[in-house]
Amino acid sequence: MSMVSEKGHIILRTSRQGLALRLPVWGMAASALLVCGLVLLFAASMVIGSYDIDLPTLLATLSGETVSKSIDNVVWQFRMPRALVAMLVGAMMACSGAALQNVTGNSLADPSLVGISQGAALTVVSAIVVFPGLSPDVRPLLAFVGALCVASLVQALSAGQRGPSPVRFILIGIGLSAFISSLTSAMLTYGNIDRVMSALAWLAGGVNAATWRDVFILSSWSIVLLAVLLLLSRSMAALRMGEATAIGLGAEVRLVRLGLVAIGVGLAAVSTAIVGPIGFVGLVAPHAARRLAHTGPALHLVLTALCGAFLVAAADLIGRAAFAPIQLPAGLLTALLGVPIFIALLRRSARAQY
Repeated sequence: MSMVSEKGHIILRTSRQGLALRLPVWGMAASALLVCGLVLLFAASMVIGSYDIDLPTLLATLSGETVSKSIDNVVWQFRMPRALVAMLVGAMMACSGAALQNVTGNSLADPSLVGISQGAALTVVSAIVVFPGLSPDVRPLLAFVGALCVASLVQALSAGQRGPSPVRFILIGIGLSAFISSLTSAMLTYGNIDRVMSALAWLAGGVNAATWRDVFILSSWSIVLLAVLLLLSRSMAALRMGEATAIGLGAEVRLVRLGLVAIGVGLAAVSTAIVGPIGFVGLVAPHAARRLAHTGPALHLVLTALCGAFLVAAADLIGRAAFAPIQLPAGLLTALLGVPIFIALLRRSARAQY
């Protein structure tokens, strides 16, 4: 492996020149800064709470030393899985938004905005309220089916004679989201009260009940789906230039589009099935990554995942610590941040069309 520096880029080549990577220095620096920020945020999540733990005690506990059984329980059984789940969900929702924005050519696409998260939520709520005997293990599959149906419907309805329109795509998605949310509300209104309370707690979009089982499920799905998404990054770069150019460059456009839709839906569905709907992360994170550094699709996906992980982890920490002992769900705080950004992006998109 050889490394060469050239005009703000680092070029990595294998010994036989079979693989070469051209990485922007600022993009790598931004990734390193985000990783450091996540480490600091993780440490803060471990020590801050109703049961404060100082940093030396935390380090001793993480090294395997038992300072006290209560501290062991707080760190290993509550705070660590909660912090890991928040970061995994943030990364998955962010990359879902990046995949949907690329495949639709619409910078406003977001799983929670165009009905994908709502479709996943409807199937999971149906499983909780109507079919309580179903195992929680089937929730990711049910969520994927519901999300995929909504994504296909939005794509079909937004395709006009002159091709897909970004504004039409968003408006149809918002309309379907409202319709699906009304179905979910009706189910919650007339369902069994105990099952409804369980569904409402899930719909809040919080990670306060995260367990190591959730960490395992999310990490397993994210490793597979994010790896495939990175493999499609070259084709994503071709799609940015238009469908005709992508075909001319040899990209399998139909297969790539199908793969991006499936991955985007899968990432959003699995994370929604585990923690509930967390909105606007898929909208904000890709734009934040683009503002941090202009990079190729692969490194942009890495930056997007890091931004999403940081956003949800920070929202969970603020919601847990700022108003203690009251805990605000992370989904509420991400929505408060995402709505103004969405309005600004929508106004900019509308101006660009006229």
